[in-house]
Amino acid sequence: MERKTNQTHGDFEKVATKVSMVSIIGNLLLSIFKALAGILSHSGAMVSDAVHSASDVFSSIIVIIGVKISSKDSDIDHPYGHERFECVAAIVLAVVLFITGLFIGIGAFEDIIGGHYEDLVVPGILSLIAALVSIVTKEAMYWYTRAYAKKYDSGALMADAWHHRSDALSSIGAFIGIAGARMGFPVLEPVASFVICLFIVKAAYDIFKDAIDKMVDHSCDQETENALRECASRQEGVIRVDMLHTRVFGNKIYVDIEICADGEQTLAQGHLIAEQVHDAIEQQFSKVKHIMVHVNPDKTA
Repeated sequence: MERKTNQTHGDFEKVATKVSMVSIIGNLLLSIFKALAGILSHSGAMVSDAVHSASDVFSSIIVIIGVKISSKDSDIDHPYGHERFECVAAIVLAVVLFITGLFIGIGAFEDIIGGHYEDLVVPGILSLIAALVSIVTKEAMYWYTRAYAKKYDSGALMADAWHHRSDALSSIGAFIGIAGARMGFPVLEPVASFVICLFIVKAAYDIFKDAIDKMVDHSCDQETENALRECASRQEGVIRVDMLHTRVFGNKIYVDIEICADGEQTLAQGHLIAEQVHDAIEQQFSKVKHIMVHVNPDKTA
């Protein structure tokens, strides 16, 4: 069973690295394109959007480092593995995402209350095209990264996916602002940006909360625990489940369970029942990394 877990870690590390490298290359190309478009078409919003895309490169690098460390095998100093390092990466990315949203909101608020809209240079059509390209590209990168984050239950990849979504939202704000400026309504850009910052901050909070829950031995949801009890109860020789404790460790689950069996059976028979429960849970629940099964004798027998 341990060999199977190591293989899963190896697969996840390769996939996460591949996804992050796609993000790094995509963000570098996109940020260069948007920076050139913003400079050539005199669009401050597009230049800011280019900087936002460039900052996502840092996020992807953090993901690669966090996943690489979290995928290391257990050792003497870390007998339970290194999964929580991915939570650390997710927290770092959530903070970066929050700060990004905050700065977008502050900048937008200052532009709204400034009121000097007549001093703004009307941006060229190239910046509008760049905004559209950014929206489509970053939304596609969001769904691409999100799919793997869901598949491997990775908080770090999900945080990186939301960085792509925040960039897409930022580009929507830039598009609205640029279009509004070209139509004679420059105030639309800061208003849209301020609304977008609220969505980004909310996403950062959700990612941060999920990572913290995984770091403080938070129990599984009730549905998962009920399914674990049912799985154990179905095994031959199990009279009932006396106790079940679960804790989420990174993106893995640790289970402590006490089952009740016939007290007249031999120690070897009781051990066999415990092994059946152990193997059944590991086979049915891929996220379960470790199970401790204790057998209580049935006093009513």
